[in-house]
Parts: sequence; C-alpha cells; structure tokens
Amino acid sequence: MKRLQTPLTILALGLLLFAGACKSKKQPAVITPSSEGEIEVKLYCSGAEYFSTKETFRSNSVGESMDQNTSKRKALNEARTQLASSINTTIKATVDNYVNSREFNNKEEVLERFESLSREVVNQKLTGTRTICERLTKTPTGTYKTYIAIELAGADVIASMNETLSKDERLRIDYDYQKFKETFEKEMEKLEKASK
Repeated sequence: MKRLQTPLTILALGLLLFAGACKSKKQPAVITPSSEGEIEVKLYCSGAEYFSTKETFRSNSVGESMDQNTSKRKALNEARTQLASSINTTIKATVDNYVNSREFNNKEEVLERFESLSREVVNQKLTGTRTICERLTKTPTGTYKTYIAIELAGADVIASMNETLSKDERLRIDYDYQKFKETFEKEMEKLEKASK
C-alpha cells in the first residue's frame, strides 16, 4: 500500500503543479496617479521664454507675504540674487579661461584683480535689470504672491567689464578686449545650453 501512495502522491502533486501552470496569469494592477484632490499649480513668469540666452541673463522668482509690497520685494530680491549668481559664475569662468589663455607676468595677481573688478561690475549692473514679467495673485489664505522675471543684457555686462578693466593701470597693459569678449560669448553660449 505504501508503494501505491507514493506514486499517487507524486501524481497528485504533478496534477496540482500542472493545473497551477495552466491557469491564466493575472496581470498586476497598473497604478496610475489619481488626479482626485490634486490642484495644478500655475507658475507665472516661468518657462522657456524666461531662460537665460547667449545674449541675456534671466532669472525668476516668487515672493509671498501678507503685504502686497513685501511680496514684490521678496520676489525681486530673490530674482536679483539668482541673477547675480548666474552673472558671477559666467564672469568667473570667463576670467579663468581668459587669464589661462593669455601670458601674464603674475597670473595669480591678475586673476585676483579681474575677480575683484568683476564683483564691482555685477553690483553696479544689477541696478539696471529690466522686469520682463510680473504677476500678482492672492491666495485663499489671504496672502499675496508676486511672480517676477528679470533680465540683464550680456552686452551691458561685457561693456561695463571693459570700461572697468580698461581703467585699471596694471591690467590695461596686457588686456585684450576682443579676446575677453570672445571668451565671454563662449561662456554665454554654455549658459544658454545649460538653461534648456
């Protein structure tokens, strides 16, 4: 009897395995995000038309406050901070590449002098920014939100750099505006590609 039970057990197990393999396999449930309860947020003054280009530095920001004017000041301050950071990064790369491509007696001193003058230029030029988009909204909680986008022409920055660098006696001897401008334009092209 034991012999019969063993083949029967094996046969029963085989049938169970075969039956399990023949059953149609259920596809796992596809999980899709539910739009129930979600609210699309519209970001004004944002998108591709507000990215930096090879001709123009751009930045945008949002400021929120219970006071309408404070929300605008917050947005403008943050946008200017971002713009200054972008300009500083581009000018630093320009200066580094320019100085390294030129033969100066004391590269380290020249580099420090260029960087010092570029900070002065950026601080002066930020007052010349132009607002290209501004939207004011009021939230359901009663606060104001200001969306803002600003820009500054790269040509204005390079012209100011040239004017400032040309006045420096130590740099004027070896300074080549055309070469500096070419280097700056290459950095602006990189900035435009990075913005996309």
